[in-house]
Amino acid sequence: MADPKTFQMACPVPLTDTETVLLAHGGGGALMHKLIEEVFLPRFKNPWLAAQHDGAVLTVGNQRLAFTTDSYVVHPLFFPGGDIGHLAVNGTVNDLAMCGARPLYLSAGFILEEGLPMETLKRVVDSMREAAHTAGVDLVTGDTKVVDRGKGDGLFINTAGIGVIETPQTISPLSILPGDGILVSGDVGRHGIAIMAVREGLSFETAIESDTAPVAQAVLNLLTAGIRVHCLRDATRGGLASILVEIAQAAKRDLAIDEAAIPVREDVRGACEILGLDPLYVANEGCFAAFVAEADIPRALEVLRRDPRGSQASLIGHVAKENSGLVTLKGAIGVPRILDQLSGEQLPRIC
Repeated sequence: MADPKTFQMACPVPLTDTETVLLAHGGGGALMHKLIEEVFLPRFKNPWLAAQHDGAVLTVGNQRLAFTTDSYVVHPLFFPGGDIGHLAVNGTVNDLAMCGARPLYLSAGFILEEGLPMETLKRVVDSMREAAHTAGVDLVTGDTKVVDRGKGDGLFINTAGIGVIETPQTISPLSILPGDGILVSGDVGRHGIAIMAVREGLSFETAIESDTAPVAQAVLNLLTAGIRVHCLRDATRGGLASILVEIAQAAKRDLAIDEAAIPVREDVRGACEILGLDPLYVANEGCFAAFVAEADIPRALEVLRRDPRGSQASLIGHVAKENSGLVTLKGAIGVPRILDQLSGEQLPRIC
């Protein structure tokens, strides 16, 4: 996921003034990687950031904890299947889950634009309360700030989360091995298309709703079942393709993906064709990829499919023996192509 909090490595081409402007307007993918590589990582480099994870794994006494933070600037604030409040809770809970943690506590910082209707704020806060209850976490501290009218686009939310890691497994891109199965927990592309539809006033034959949801229980089910989980990553901004590229580059392992095995709803696929989008690069908010030991693949699929959030879990590929850090996608007609980071976001400001 092209997310600053993970501080992933990137290509060494220097940022230009133009790229800086693009980043300021929501550009991501390769440009975001370069921003992280050239601005943040050299100044904050440490072993926790070097792990290139969805959060930091910390040892406090004899307890392993996961700690993460994220910011949400989605437009519009309300969309089919959710809103910025649901997104803020679920996104942070899911980042903790990707570290193998049981989410426990959240903080929330609200940046409010002058003139924001109180009713809008109440709706968002009510959504956060509902999402936190569903995810089994408590919001225990927070902050509010108000900015001048026209300076905040209504409402921005920053969250941080803490969870406890109860498994001895080390879940990280550096843990993946040749032969590992690459699983996705559900269909891809729904969140981004739901946002695009409401933003642009588009309507389709069927209602396309965001998949925003907590996935921690599905992850914990894998871990408590004894599945050897080597890496986890939720396919948020940048979509499934971006996280696969990030993991391959971080682990210096090749990934072989079968496009026909990736679950994409027909209405989402059709919407992507109309809009000229690739569903593999469209954001999700309730879907994750799991790299599991080869011998555990059948059981992992069985465990995932027992959970409502993993009912469409599928095996989409394997970790190859080669170590060049490439992701090869075998297309529907059998022709392979190399997946790469997008130079910009297909759908900026969707999370």
